[in-house]
Amino acid sequence: MAKIRFEDVSKIYADGVPAVDRLDLDVEDGQFLVLVGPSGCGKTTALRMIAGLEDISSGRLMIGGEVANDLAPRARNVAMIFQSYALYPHLTVAENMGFALRVRGQPRAEIESRVKRAAELLELQPYLGRKPAQLSGGQRQRVAMGRAIVRQPAAFLMDEPLSNLDARLRGQTRAEITRLQRDSGVTTVYVTHDQVEAMTMGDRVAVMNHGRLQQVGAPRELYDRPVNLFVATFLGSPPINAVEGRLRAEGKAVSLDLGGSVISLPAETVRQRPALARYHDRTLVIGFRPEALALGSAEGRSLRGTVAYREDLGSHLLFHIDSEAAPVRDPSAVVALGEGEEKALSGDGKAGRLRLNAPAGVALRPGEQVFVTVDPAQLHFFDPATGDALYADSTAN
Repeated sequence: MAKIRFEDVSKIYADGVPAVDRLDLDVEDGQFLVLVGPSGCGKTTALRMIAGLEDISSGRLMIGGEVANDLAPRARNVAMIFQSYALYPHLTVAENMGFALRVRGQPRAEIESRVKRAAELLELQPYLGRKPAQLSGGQRQRVAMGRAIVRQPAAFLMDEPLSNLDARLRGQTRAEITRLQRDSGVTTVYVTHDQVEAMTMGDRVAVMNHGRLQQVGAPRELYDRPVNLFVATFLGSPPINAVEGRLRAEGKAVSLDLGGSVISLPAETVRQRPALARYHDRTLVIGFRPEALALGSAEGRSLRGTVAYREDLGSHLLFHIDSEAAPVRDPSAVVALGEGEEKALSGDGKAGRLRLNAPAGVALRPGEQVFVTVDPAQLHFFDPATGDALYADSTAN
């Protein structure tokens, strides 16, 4: 096991484009860290730098207290698991799992012992004599994990290992990987673009965008206190609602104008966010998650809307409701490009479509007029020019 540390690490391609931009990140010994973000955000490049498959342009990478910038991949004692499985089709499961040990000249008895232990851990004993073509996708992925386990590495590096599996197998294998990491205690860096995997698997989650680390912390911390609008919109399924709102103050009373409907802000909400005082009579980006909304009317807390359509998810319904509030055109652009308020906000006059969870028995049809109640205690406030969240000191840190 080993601690992994990025110290101001960058990867700059020949054309000058930074794939990873000054990354500072610690992965503690035995920790399960998930790197998450959209395609092209730099997460896989960061993983490949740990493995030694990508050169580091600047900064320092530490593995187990040793500078690893110039170490050959095989000298780093890390095991990488790819999304493509990368199994040898002509070898059996047992031979695939023990291949790296045979190449290193390990005694046959030691190889058989390690393969047997890994097969027991991954419940692969019945398949040791089969070849990859005779296995399901989930079984092949377990073989790939077994091949990594038998090496007894200091760290596991996993590059979107579940992306080729169907939904049922993804859920099952996700649980298996989590159990494996807990049982083995091996430091693990796991790359995914799937925020559900990030939220359910990692001890800590690091969100990246355009090569830069946006926020790192426990999954619940990132969900409840996102540092900026990009993190808020990227994490959460269904995603957070993001609309324009104008803050108004009359004496000690503070309210939020959402396109005609006025939401009164409790004194406690205002007290917890003193940074809001600088935004009186100014437009903000307001975020509220689907669980912060409920069907029905309440004085000083409601929006009018029209049901656009609904999704029946079995256990509950997801309603899409057109409201009076103006939507944010592209929440990620605020953070990624640092655009000004005029460009960051939509200003197109279209209705803001809100997502709301409701019990399965609610009988509402498209076109029906409804009231939506907002829980002011669950509102998130963001600067429209920078995308930064507004907390006590204007940041989430």
